[in-house]
Amino acid sequence: MTDAIARPALDADALASALLAPRGPLARLDVVATSGSTNADLVAAASRTPDAWPAPSLLVADHQTSGKGRAGRTWETPPRAALTSSLLVSPGVPGDRLPWLPLLAGLAVVRALRSVTGLRAVLKWPNDVLLPAADGVDVAGWGPYRKAVGILVEGLAGGRAVVGVGVNVTQTADELPVPSATSLALSGAATTDRATLLVAQVGELVRILDAWRGAAGDARAARQPDDGPDLASAVADVCVTVGSRVTVDLVDATGLEGDAYGLGAGGELLVRADDGTRHAVVAGDVRHVRTGGAATLGG
Repeated sequence: MTDAIARPALDADALASALLAPRGPLARLDVVATSGSTNADLVAAASRTPDAWPAPSLLVADHQTSGKGRAGRTWETPPRAALTSSLLVSPGVPGDRLPWLPLLAGLAVVRALRSVTGLRAVLKWPNDVLLPAADGVDVAGWGPYRKAVGILVEGLAGGRAVVGVGVNVTQTADELPVPSATSLALSGAATTDRATLLVAQVGELVRILDAWRGAAGDARAARQPDDGPDLASAVADVCVTVGSRVTVDLVDATGLEGDAYGLGAGGELLVRADDGTRHAVVAGDVRHVRTGGAATLGG
């Protein structure tokens, strides 16, 4: 029964203690009971009074009623069943390197989910985070994975951006809109505590963006203090799209099918078509025909 699921409200005071400077990374944190769309609300507020929203600032809603996705898609989740937040950032990188932003946000979410929930989260290019299907059954376009997280990046004046993240946390199967979706609870997460996840997610994202900014937006040169791989390689390592057979619906209404073999210097998805031609996909809807293979970085 869905009414037996524990879905406590977020504790604004506890989140402020963990996330606001000087203890945490944020300059401002607003926790609201309800938002139509945290992205739409934050974009509007930061555009109206930019000085009141220094970067990084976070808006998080206990319940989002009209979430925004790519291509104008909208959705609604049961109250307190999801974690919906939007982070205002100032990337400070050249414009041609901004396409890395949703991929780096995805990397941050993947790392947070893996560390907090114990689940083997992966990234689907360019802005979805997936979890292995609990039933192991393939779904067309997604293979043996299900979507648990959506990411939406929107630009603002002055080079700033809003990074929206929506995580399915405790939804039951009948509360999800499509068979290709899942939630942390359905996937067997070690915890579904939204506050714990939010603190980890924000921390990872701010650290990753600091390293990216420090390398002037060059994801192949950006490294974090732990001396791990560069950020471009780290993204490729968790991106299940790379190494997969894919079909891509391009923005010009044409299609492309082939093997995704790497990521370009600007985060483009590199696809080798069946006729041998190579394509750098900047934007498009990707469907996985077959997953697997090795991730590489291309020119």
